[in-house]
Amino acid sequence: MSKRDYYEVLGVERGASADEIKKAYRKLAVRYHPDKNPDDKSAEEKFKEATEAYEVLKDGEKRKVYDQYGHAGLSGQGGFHGGFGAGGAEFDLSDALRAFMRDFGGFGFDDMFGGGGGRAQQARHRGRDLQVKVSLSIKEIAEGASKTIKLKKMVACKTCGGSGAAPGSSPKRCEECGGQGRIRRVQRTLLGQFVNVVSCPACQGEGKVISKPCPDCRGRGVEKGEETVKVKIPAGVSGGNYITLKGQGDAAERGGAAGDVFVVVEEKESDLFERHGDDLLVTVAVLGADLALGAKVEVPTVTGRVSMKIPAGTHSHKIFRIPNRGIPHLHGPGRGDQLVRVVAWTPSKVSAEERELLERLRELEADQLPPPGRKIYGG
Repeated sequence: MSKRDYYEVLGVERGASADEIKKAYRKLAVRYHPDKNPDDKSAEEKFKEATEAYEVLKDGEKRKVYDQYGHAGLSGQGGFHGGFGAGGAEFDLSDALRAFMRDFGGFGFDDMFGGGGGRAQQARHRGRDLQVKVSLSIKEIAEGASKTIKLKKMVACKTCGGSGAAPGSSPKRCEECGGQGRIRRVQRTLLGQFVNVVSCPACQGEGKVISKPCPDCRGRGVEKGEETVKVKIPAGVSGGNYITLKGQGDAAERGGAAGDVFVVVEEKESDLFERHGDDLLVTVAVLGADLALGAKVEVPTVTGRVSMKIPAGTHSHKIFRIPNRGIPHLHGPGRGDQLVRVVAWTPSKVSAEERELLERLRELEADQLPPPGRKIYGG
């Protein structure tokens, strides 16, 4: 299903200011937030749609790309913002909630939704995101790769199972805030009565208290550990692209939602190929006689060696193109081309016989040289 125009989603003009975009999003987010509309899939989809539109239009660079190319221009920019993007990882509810809490979490929205806790509270107690880098060769980029990565991370405490409570006990609802995690403080001034919503000091905003902390993790519910994760990287990626592994980051304290892992791609430098987008360039040394008389040469590509014909009278450094032998396109069918630069090879040492032949050739070709200043190579 095609996506709606982001400006239409937020109900703003294309020339809207950043402040107008933020106000429009805030209004929609409050109306459709999942905590205000429990079990309402339609409201959830509208909340995600509004948040995705806001995430693009509030960012100057993404907005510029979107204004020029529309949704197609954001492929490779990222739902994951810089990664495999709208064509890869889907912008899901956890992304939307995280974005909402990042920009508006401190404005007392729990109070607007009739009391708090819920998803918003989980977002505040989320585990830390982790970032790892994987280095890929040109061959791995051309074919795709599967990688196994060992992560040092926070994991759920084995003794208490992540609850933070000692074995045989469990966390209890905070009596101070009634499990809301927040309390209202009323302040009376000459200007009137003000209500301020703050985190509960008794439970630090968690809505529950632990009377008997776990002796091993001291009530945190997490401990240092290691885990192995597997990631499948599609063919056609570039350096700087990344994949999100949802929920595989640090475990959160006392049972909150785990963070994510961002797997960032790095390209290893190739001794053979230069990458230009999805095209690959290789330099092939040939004899001067091959350029003058024409020849067939074997050319290496990421899909195997191929034969290429050099026409008679070819100049050194001319670039030929072999279609569909480059890097696969990440977003869409087909692949780039193999570019072949042919360069005349000059021997550093010559035998007496070779010198005699070269001297004779130089005499024959002397009058064929173009005069100084004339353009030699076309294009």
